[in-house]
Amino acid sequence: MSYKMIVLDMDDTLLTSDHTISAKTKTALLDVQARGHKVVLASGRPTYAMWDAARELELAKYGSYILSFNGASIINCETNEEIFSSTLPPETVAHLHDISVREEIAIHTYIGNEIVTDQPNPYTDIEGELTGMPVIHVDDFKKAVTTPVVKCLMLGDGDTLAPIETKLQVELEGKLAVARSKPFFLEFTEAGVTKGTSLAFLAEHVGIEQAHVIACGDGNNDLTMIEWAGLGVAMGNANTTVKGKADFITKSNNEDGIAHVIETFMGTALVDQ
Repeated sequence: MSYKMIVLDMDDTLLTSDHTISAKTKTALLDVQARGHKVVLASGRPTYAMWDAARELELAKYGSYILSFNGASIINCETNEEIFSSTLPPETVAHLHDISVREEIAIHTYIGNEIVTDQPNPYTDIEGELTGMPVIHVDDFKKAVTTPVVKCLMLGDGDTLAPIETKLQVELEGKLAVARSKPFFLEFTEAGVTKGTSLAFLAEHVGIEQAHVIACGDGNNDLTMIEWAGLGVAMGNANTTVKGKADFITKSNNEDGIAHVIETFMGTALVDQ
């Protein structure tokens, strides 16, 4: 099979545990782009928090793409054009806030390039550190959100969020897409908007067939794109659910798992790093 596009989750997939791209993986991704293939960064992160990696991998030079907010936005890095966008209206955000109060967990969203919450908590602080975005604490969350937002997150430890995720997937079925990107991040986007549906849109937009797409990830929010892609890849550090759905299990994010996928399925002119 001749693969023409490789799609990468960022945290714990493309990025090592110290949140960097290894030299070998970077070389491999620059090489496949130079040979005409597309690279897509597909993350739950806000677009703002993906540009550093996009610049390091020269996505603009090669006409590659950012798929951010779990698929709620797609950016052509070469033109900076947003070719797909999905948002949640303020009344939906208000309803999610009510649910967070009922479930006694924190919530945050994004306004511009800021993270907004009314409940200071360590998990929002982690998001601020991961994204480099400032965290703004407001007194009234509902009043702070006056325009549509791309995504909301509810936050708590993994043991707390697991049953809430299951409960809300049933309660909000057909109304919102619900998935965890990390054990402590439960994410909400418009119904029907996932990494998988947005990847399908992007592949059709650029004229690449489903069978020619590789998608790599480690978490539950990666499942839709791993199942949709012609070759779905689980990282060696992925959870057991993701590994069970994947066509191929590569090495971990700390062992150049992405470079291993490229070497195995796309060929490469790599030299040892």
